[in-house]
Amino acid sequence: MNRTLPWPLFRGAPLLLGLIAFLGLFAAPASAAENRVVRFDGRTLEVPASWPVYRLHQHPRMCVRLDRRAVYLGSPSEQQNCPAEAIGRQRAILVEPRAGTRRSSLLPLARSSATARSRSGTIFTGLGFDACSTPSARSMNAWQDSPYRAVGVYIGGENRACSQPNLTPEWVAAETAAGWHLIPTYVGLQAPTSACSSCAKLSASQATAQGVAAAVDAVAEASEVAMGPGSPIYFDMESYSRTSSATAATLAFLEAWTKKLHALGYVSGVYSSSASGIADLGDQVGSGYELPDHLWIANWNGSTSTSDPVVPAGAWTQHQRIHQYKGGHNETYGGITINIDNDSVDGATVGEAVLPPTPEANPVGALELATAAGPGQVRIRGWALDASAPTEPLAIRLVVGGREGEAGVASYDLGPVANLPRRDVRLQYPEAGARHGFDLELPVVKSGRQRVCVYALDVEPGEDSLLGCKGVTIPVPIQLSNLKAGRNRVQLQLTCLWPAGTECPGQIALRARFRVPVPHRGRGARTRAITRVIGRSSFRIGGGAAQTYRIPLTPAGRKLLRLRARLKTHVVVAVPGGRRTGVVELRG
Repeated sequence: MNRTLPWPLFRGAPLLLGLIAFLGLFAAPASAAENRVVRFDGRTLEVPASWPVYRLHQHPRMCVRLDRRAVYLGSPSEQQNCPAEAIGRQRAILVEPRAGTRRSSLLPLARSSATARSRSGTIFTGLGFDACSTPSARSMNAWQDSPYRAVGVYIGGENRACSQPNLTPEWVAAETAAGWHLIPTYVGLQAPTSACSSCAKLSASQATAQGVAAAVDAVAEASEVAMGPGSPIYFDMESYSRTSSATAATLAFLEAWTKKLHALGYVSGVYSSSASGIADLGDQVGSGYELPDHLWIANWNGSTSTSDPVVPAGAWTQHQRIHQYKGGHNETYGGITINIDNDSVDGATVGEAVLPPTPEANPVGALELATAAGPGQVRIRGWALDASAPTEPLAIRLVVGGREGEAGVASYDLGPVANLPRRDVRLQYPEAGARHGFDLELPVVKSGRQRVCVYALDVEPGEDSLLGCKGVTIPVPIQLSNLKAGRNRVQLQLTCLWPAGTECPGQIALRARFRVPVPHRGRGARTRAITRVIGRSSFRIGGGAAQTYRIPLTPAGRKLLRLRARLKTHVVVAVPGGRRTGVVELRG
């Protein structure tokens, strides 16, 4: 199988090393001696000295592995030669050419492809394969001579390991129309005892919430590539040790995944090893646990049967199973070699996707990059134009937290910012000229994993067009330091990491946690945990500034401290969209 990471790829970011350090790829800030300078596309960049640097034009079929510490310069090939078994947390740096130097073949089609949808899921029975990077249209055409008619494609997740330059709505529409049956797979957080040492793991205490979040993100990723409601999405849960705690956490995660997919109108599937995840799910049959609709059983026994000893004979019998019967190896058809896993399919796949024609009056364009430019900041890059006024710069709207109109989103009208030179756009639309690109950074009020969507605002007549949505992890824009306990107070320093000219507003709360006896019958004392707010203050700090605060205890807090002599206190600093927390012990 194949996989991704919690952080997006860096694509030519101007403050490259600063971003790398922020994302935690180094245990400590790198010194100049630990970096080296590389030059690419007219730019000079500092990269980690110990990391290999690959210039992709010199390696036309190199796999851009996101799970390796490496620097890739250039655009990933449509014909990447990737190992089927790659998985792990994203570490790579990818620096792509600037927009004006990209090949015209990489231009998005002049349509708002995000409105494309598969009609529904469909059952397929026959042979299939999965590969780390989605094969190109050329490869899929060549493999029409193969015995396979189903293909696994990896749509997203924290632990997906290969880049996906070919996976687009247009590719999905073309390949489903050509008779291919797609098996969308999401490689998210892995079990606490996962055999993948480099993977991001789920938390036992947060398993249910993380399962819900994974389903929401998977549906957004599927929707972006024309896989609409009714489609299956299979969660890739790699092999793990079946301890009682790991099994409980993994099952809670997968049940939440299934329930949320159902609520969002999608079909739930789970891929896992027969020796771990599949066995644990099989043990839940008849227990009241909400089972996934389909199983993808990894058991490399060479048999094309979809039966398995750990799956009850009467469960998942209505065309609800896939069997991965052989691991990564090379196969060649039509002169094209791909490293694949083999699958025997008797289960749900994506139905035929149809791309609607583009209304000529609506804007066209693409969101090519969305990433965290820094704490509390988002960077977006792409292009947009409106045929109704082809030479005018177009206004852009950024929506953070989902699509326009969804509950809880934050919207930012950015004005006519699509005015940067784009030679590729001029070549595709000669009548429009070149100044239709945008590339900007701005502070936003949300933090954590967010869906970032960008719209081109229509020039009458017509409607606004969604240029695309991408998942971005936005760090909280506040830093908590110098935390000290004083007499009946707590002292701390806060730094606003937003740029100058902005402000970080928020609240500071002191929350004491202690245990009190509970009356009961029987032997031995019993206690329960109590949390009380014993201090509170608001703050407003200018961007780039730091300020020290002394938070006095409330009268009730002082009394409590006198009674208990010491209090373990959580210092919670909350700003719109996120929070920072520290711990200090107060003594009476």
